[in-house]
Amino acid sequence: MARKDCVIKSVPVYLSGLSLLALFIIAVSHVSVGWPILSVLMLIIVWGWWFKNISEATAPFSDTNNGSGFSDQPYPYFPATAADVIMAMDEPVLLVNDGQVEVANRAAENLLGMHIEGGDVRMAIRHPAAIRLLTEPLDNMSPVLLAGLGGLNRRWELYAYALNEEQRLILLRDQSTAHLTEQVRIDFVANTSHELRTPLATLSGFIETLEDDDVIKDRDTRHHFLGIMAREAKRMQNLVDDLMSLSRIEAGKFSLPNEIVVLSPLVAEIVSNIQASGQAKPSQITLKNQLSSDNIQGDRTEVTQLLYNIIGNALKYGRKDGQIMVNLENTDDHRIKLSIKDEGDGIPFHHIPRLTERFYRVDNSRSRALGGTGLGLAIVKQIVEHHRGELVIDSIAGKGTTVTVFLPTTDFFPD
Repeated sequence: MARKDCVIKSVPVYLSGLSLLALFIIAVSHVSVGWPILSVLMLIIVWGWWFKNISEATAPFSDTNNGSGFSDQPYPYFPATAADVIMAMDEPVLLVNDGQVEVANRAAENLLGMHIEGGDVRMAIRHPAAIRLLTEPLDNMSPVLLAGLGGLNRRWELYAYALNEEQRLILLRDQSTAHLTEQVRIDFVANTSHELRTPLATLSGFIETLEDDDVIKDRDTRHHFLGIMAREAKRMQNLVDDLMSLSRIEAGKFSLPNEIVVLSPLVAEIVSNIQASGQAKPSQITLKNQLSSDNIQGDRTEVTQLLYNIIGNALKYGRKDGQIMVNLENTDDHRIKLSIKDEGDGIPFHHIPRLTERFYRVDNSRSRALGGTGLGLAIVKQIVEHHRGELVIDSIAGKGTTVTVFLPTTDFFPD
């Protein structure tokens, strides 16, 4: 097939050559021919010349080369330079030559400034801890941690590699996320220790007091102290229970629960239990159920804890005898919208983003007095994430707070 195509494409060139030969013979032999014949010969010559040039121009894209429409000839190879490699890296990288920034990639310019190339590297990275790595010999030098570079909470590790006597490569690795994770861990341990130390100190103090024979003889005083000790012990038990719940939910949050939970009767049961326990008056909680589809794929124990935590918070921090509205409705995207609204004092706007942090309290003294552990909404957040849901908290000062949870129904997940 390729040979046939080659012969066909050569025909115009051959005809053009023959026409030129014919014109030469006519000119030499002084043979007189008519203008039509001369015109035809000239047309053949022009056609052959044009076809030859077009064929040569399109030859690299011919299907006769490799069947793909492209030439088998290799493209010219240009080896990458050190600057090309540096520019392609995502982390901030500098090539320093005799103390001057020779090359800076885009990430380095975004972090240190757009005009650092050609300048002194000590001016580009203005950090006291970095001076030794930037200027002194690099024998056995460890990377340096730079705090506050590019932002108050940013942390970077600076590495320096000697390429030769004059050049060195400077690499900055972002450790902000690792630092934040470690800080969260430290804060968690500190807060847990503090929350446990307070009731333990109270228990210790009252135990010492009860060792006094005079106190033991006074029945009312003894009962008063024992009541305080029981409350502090209960507070510690609640804290430990919440910590265990949080740990259990976090450990399994990457696997979707596979139990079918019918939400309507579960919510009605919890509202009834809260009213029966005396935590709320019979008419204080209003349940409005508008669900047409109320099956969710979830964990019944976790959903129960979520409901107790949110309704419990509404009762604790809402106004005394204030109404609690519990509303259930379906959304157009196969989710259930559960909203719980109280008539409390509301929460200042700047506190809302931090409400789901562990041990975060808007009012520490009030929360502890009411028996709160500071983990309730943190647990709610983890449960919502475990169920692939969404948590929204809205509050208006002086009017109250609304906590809304969106949970996917069984129709949301493909079979």
